[in-house]
Order: sequence, then structure tokens, then C-alpha cells
Amino acid sequence: MRILLARHGETPWNAEGRYQGQEDIPLSPVGIAQARALGERLREVSITRAVASPLTRARHTAELALGERDLPLTLDPGLMEIAHGTWEGLLASEIRERDGERLRAWRETPHEVLMPEGESLQHVFDRAWPAFARAAEGLGEGDTLLVVAHDAVNRVLLCHVLGIPLARLWSFRQAPTTLNLLEGADVDHLEVVRLNDCSHHTSLFGEAVHRAL
Repeated sequence: MRILLARHGETPWNAEGRYQGQEDIPLSPVGIAQARALGERLREVSITRAVASPLTRARHTAELALGERDLPLTLDPGLMEIAHGTWEGLLASEIRERDGERLRAWRETPHEVLMPEGESLQHVFDRAWPAFARAAEGLGEGDTLLVVAHDAVNRVLLCHVLGIPLARLWSFRQAPTTLNLLEGADVDHLEVVRLNDCSHHTSLFGEAVHRAL
């Protein structure tokens, strides 16, 4: 089976560099254009099943990516973004003033951090991987699954598939509406074919850096 693991498009908070987590922030006009570009890229791809996080930015991205296909979209709360707790809505500069030690740890040892009144990366993995497995359940060799989730969710899933520890979370990027292509017989035997492919809206050397995760 093939799995297209995508991230949602840009939101106003992404553009401003605010930590949004589980706050239900919609796509910005730029994010809508990115999702439509993703849909155009996938226009000729036969998609068997589509699953997304229920947060508006992921759901809307999935809907635009599916386009005119007569295919139901399943929403799974296990794919929701990491709960940033009291960091949500804040800029990194504001967090640095209020919770600087934890922010430093988040950049240097992210696997050890528990968000204030929120989640750890292990918490995210413990709910996201079962959701990912549910999404792929029963798919066969020629089937293609589209999953639209979030930056931290994609990262913990990809770390697991790649066999690298959550401490290496920042060793690759997840741009808005990026595509990761995974292939394998089942979720426990996946290979990464494409990683952070956002060529449908960003040039080869275009800047696609996360600003708030």
C-alpha cells in the first residue's frame, strides 16, 4: 500500500509564528492556495481512503486535496496536533520571557518536554500511531491512503517509521501541505519514499521553515 502523509496548509497563526496546537485555527488565504495546489498535484492519483485530523485546518486541507472525488473523509481525533497548553496563541518571544527554560529544552531535548497543561511527544505518539494504523487497516497492495495531519504528529510518525528517536524530531522539516510518501505491506513495514515534498508550491531551495512548534 501507499500512504500519502500530508500536513495542513498555512494558517494566520503559522504566518505570525504563534503556537497553535489544538486551537482550531482555520487556513489562511495562502493555506487555501497551498491546499488547492496539493489537490491539483494529486488530481490524477487514485486515492482509496482519506483520513484527517478533525481540526479545521487539516480537515479543510484534506477536502481541497480530494477535490471532486466522491470519497468520504474520515476524521480521527488521534491525529490532532500536540496540545501546547498555555503556550497556545503565544509567539516564541513571549514564551521565551515566560517559560524560557522549557522552550530551550523543547529545541534541544524535545523528547523530554511536557507542555504546560499540555502533552509530551510520547503522548502524541501514543494516540497518533494507533490512529495511523486504523486509517491503514485492511488496505491492500494497490491501495493509496491520504492522511492529513499536523507538524508534530507527522514528525513523531515519521521518526517511528525511520527508526530514529524522538530526540531527533528537528532533523527534518514538515512544510505546509508537504507530502511524505510511504510504501509497504502494512504500517509496521513501511519505507519512506519521499520526505517533506512540497514542490507543488515551493521551489527546490525555497524556504519552508516551521516558525512555531
